[in-house]
Amino acid sequence: MTPIITVAYLSVLACALFVLIRWPRLRLQGEEPVGLFTLIALLFTAGLDMGLVMLPLAEFPIYEEDPAFGFTNALAVEFGMWGPLVWLMYFVATFYFIAIEPRLQLFQIPVVKWIYNLTVIATCSFTCYLFMSNLPTYAPDLPQGAVWALVVVVIATAVVSSGNMAVMKWLAILSSYGFGMLAFTALAMIAFVYSRVGMGDFFDSVGLLGGYFAHLPRFATPIADYHEFYLFWWFAWSIMIGQFVARFVGGLQVWQLALAMVALPAIPLGLWFSVLFVYHQGGIVIPGWLNWFMIAVGVVFVVNSLDSLIRLYSTNLNWSRETLGDRRYYPLHFLLQLGLVGAYVFTPFEIQWVGLIVAGLYGAIYVLLARHIGKLGGIGRPAAGQGG
Repeated sequence: MTPIITVAYLSVLACALFVLIRWPRLRLQGEEPVGLFTLIALLFTAGLDMGLVMLPLAEFPIYEEDPAFGFTNALAVEFGMWGPLVWLMYFVATFYFIAIEPRLQLFQIPVVKWIYNLTVIATCSFTCYLFMSNLPTYAPDLPQGAVWALVVVVIATAVVSSGNMAVMKWLAILSSYGFGMLAFTALAMIAFVYSRVGMGDFFDSVGLLGGYFAHLPRFATPIADYHEFYLFWWFAWSIMIGQFVARFVGGLQVWQLALAMVALPAIPLGLWFSVLFVYHQGGIVIPGWLNWFMIAVGVVFVVNSLDSLIRLYSTNLNWSRETLGDRRYYPLHFLLQLGLVGAYVFTPFEIQWVGLIVAGLYGAIYVLLARHIGKLGGIGRPAAGQGG
């Protein structure tokens, strides 16, 4: 599957450059515009999951031991797995759903609509499965029954939250603040508690991020099987995050939106990974209370990801709370997500399959765009039937 993901990823990056060159000053407005901070909070928490909080410490040793990643340091590799090139995919999808989809309605074609929303449902449950599978690393004494109980609580909370947009926005803001507090607390521990490390180690760690930018082209194609897994994972996310974020964009120009979606998330990501890398290099054992703080923030991230995606596919398929009513809406989405988590646990079902289908969707969209190329010349002017 390497050639497929390579072509698919490079094509999306090329689309990002094309959009920035062709329509840099086009002003974009979503259906429910919000302020820039709320937009980034929604993007940051919907576009990421618990992996941001809980995976890096387990992955640093992998990157140090694998010769494929020997061209740079483990921190730069970790940043590259989550970094700016990934967020360019989200930017392309967001631009599409604001500027092109209202004009062409390609995602209203029945076969495209159903395949796409099935990938949203499957990716949504993968987020919860990933949390479940990585939780024992941070809470090894937690019984398996307690892990399943926590998964049930997370899914139930996300389904309830998905039925109320105001709750979703506040959860996104809360998780952003919680993530900031977590990073600050972990950094303060370095500065004031651990005698063998200090702020100098943190700034040295930040400097290592330059290894990503020095080797940027290496991250545009699969470096190893593990990087390929990440690319399929991000592909599975990309279209749905773009559609979700598109509704909240508040009048930003294209270049401003690209800067906001690529640079602003990269800053906290880089700083957080740098903090964790100090812990890794110093061989510091994370104290229990900080460990549980990380788990708590990870839980909020999982809830945010789940509720935004549940709301997305339920709206697309007309399975919303307003349509179904409370008695059908909550049980339907709860059982659907719990069942798919079980599929990831007990069957060979993998997120790479979902990413492969999404890559195929990109190809289909390119073909459909080529067939309607004449309509793209009108981008920047109101679509037919819309006021100006």
